[in-house]
Formats: sequence, C-alpha cells, structure tokens
Amino acid sequence: MTTVVESPVALRHGRDLVSPELFERLAAFCADEYGLERVVADRVMDQAIAFVYVLGSQKAYDMAPSERVDPGWHSFMLHTQEYAAWCQEQFGYFVHHSPNARVRTRPLMVSVADRVAAAGFEVDARLWGTTAECNQPACCGDGDGDGC
Repeated sequence: MTTVVESPVALRHGRDLVSPELFERLAAFCADEYGLERVVADRVMDQAIAFVYVLGSQKAYDMAPSERVDPGWHSFMLHTQEYAAWCQEQFGYFVHHSPNARVRTRPLMVSVADRVAAAGFEVDARLWGTTAECNQPACCGDGDGDGC
C-alpha cells in the first residue's frame, strides 16, 4: 500500500499582488509616513493589499481594516496612479476608501481576518487584534496601547 502525503497549500500574500518594486516603494512610504519600523511596514502593507483585494473582489463594503492595517491602505491610495491602475486591473473599478463608522471591535476584526484567510491569504493576527494576548481595545483600533 502506498501512502500519499498531502503537501500543505501555500497561502497567498498581499505583497504578491503588486510588483516587487511597487511593494518596496509602498512599504518604504508607509514606514516613513507612519513612523513604523520597516519590518512592521512590510507586514502592514502585505495585510492591507490582501484586505483591499478581498474587499474589492467580493464588493464586501461591510469590511473595515484594523487600525494597524489602515495605514497600509492609505499608503497605497496615496500612490494614486498605481492604486487606480491596480484596482482597474484587479476588479474593473476603483475601490474607494469610505471610512466605516462602526467601532473596530474584536468581533469585527475577527470576521474580517477570517474573510481574508478564507480568500487564501496569510493573516497576521497581531495586526488585526485577533491574537489571544490582545488587550482590548488597544489591539483592535480604539485604544492608545501597543497591544499587538
């Protein structure tokens, strides 16, 4: 009898949805603009691109980014030509950033992170405020603390 070992499915990364050159420019901008260490800015940009992809491809306007991921979306949008072209290429329309008036709660962030994961993307739970050690509300976007 032969045993077949299934190899794990590789998760997608938001950064792979843009060129390496564009990702570098976006992450550097995010780091400078928001005072983030570069390694953190890389993670933020990766999650933001994955988030916008899910939002745009599913027209999921009930989604909201965490406070930690939102600077990545802002960084991408501030590169307007690249962002507009990417949206057109991916979805056929421009994905607007309409601030979600709902408070960023842990359940909302868990829901959004789950939807990003369901689309096949790796989720950095520390940036979504969904890790077990998250000290609400600091992780989820409404507090002052570092939390994640």
